[in-house]
Amino acid sequence: MTDLFEPLTLRGVTLRNRIGVAPMCQYSCAPDGKATEWHLGHLQSRAVGGSALVIAEATAVVPEGRITPQDLGLWEEGQAAGHARLARAVAAAGAVPGIQLAHAGRKASAAAPWVGGLAREHGWTPVAPSAVAFPDMHQPRALDEEGIAGVIAAFAATAKRAIGAGYRFIEIHAAHGYLLHQFLSPLANHRNDGWGGDFNGRTRLTREVVSAVRAAIPDEVPLAIRISHTDWAEGGWNTEESVELARQVKALGVDLVDVSSGGLVPARIPLGPGYQVPGAAAVREGAGLPVAAVGLITEPVQAQAILNEGKADLILLARELLRDPYWPLRAAAALGRTAALPTPPQYDRAWSALGETRIAAAIAEPAPAL
Repeated sequence: MTDLFEPLTLRGVTLRNRIGVAPMCQYSCAPDGKATEWHLGHLQSRAVGGSALVIAEATAVVPEGRITPQDLGLWEEGQAAGHARLARAVAAAGAVPGIQLAHAGRKASAAAPWVGGLAREHGWTPVAPSAVAFPDMHQPRALDEEGIAGVIAAFAATAKRAIGAGYRFIEIHAAHGYLLHQFLSPLANHRNDGWGGDFNGRTRLTREVVSAVRAAIPDEVPLAIRISHTDWAEGGWNTEESVELARQVKALGVDLVDVSSGGLVPARIPLGPGYQVPGAAAVREGAGLPVAAVGLITEPVQAQAILNEGKADLILLARELLRDPYWPLRAAAALGRTAALPTPPQYDRAWSALGETRIAAAIAEPAPAL
């Protein structure tokens, strides 16, 4: 059995436990895509809370790849300094800083969720595999060969910038109805050239992006990919195809598959505790590759059971960590893992009877610079 507080090593990176912060868009940039004080506080607090991996939100590889004009970006060097600050802050708190690289495709140029509707003042025409709009979104234009080549190059260039900024875990976003997922699913990809049609054509862009990113980052840095294992819609992308894609990207250098679901088309999703875990388990068993489980995982005992049953190797939390950044510390206490409490020594007095000892030892060491 795998303990929730057992380290996990992926290539040259070791996570201090099996709990990670899933990438969560904050829609809190100016239209220049640069990180703000909000991003710093948001990510650092979750690292302080004991998570082993903190993945920065979907970060656009090109301006037109943003979901909203307020999305984080790393398509140019001028944005790298803000990312470096985020990565340093996460690492200083004991977690591994990660980043999710993304292109929204036909779901781009929306307004922030609390505004609703489409981006107007700073809006743009999105791109997609085919000129088929997501309901109530802008009409996209289909990418041509030059545009597709540009997407591949942009993912690789952004990955290289991310490494330069200090990120030590790279995730490619191929889920939730965004561009790579749009190419994967026949519900959005109506092409009849080499980038569409059968399974090999529809998965080609994802495979080429994976290869380009793997080549752009150091060998010791783990590469993950987030997929929606099913569209929850008839005739769409499905779990069996997800397993086969995982087998193929494993051979291209992917180290972990982050298994989510849905987002490509409006669908009836059977929500419930751990509702996406069966998809993660299927990919893990079928592809022989480590996987992360995510989605309505809220309780420590629930998270531990997923690992015990061999359904996942890593637990990613999203909304639960928005509600409680210190969930990992509470989980350690609830599961009787007090010896594994990932507390910063500055907070020990609140979490451990050994607090006074660890604080005294820490006084001799200077605090890490942010």
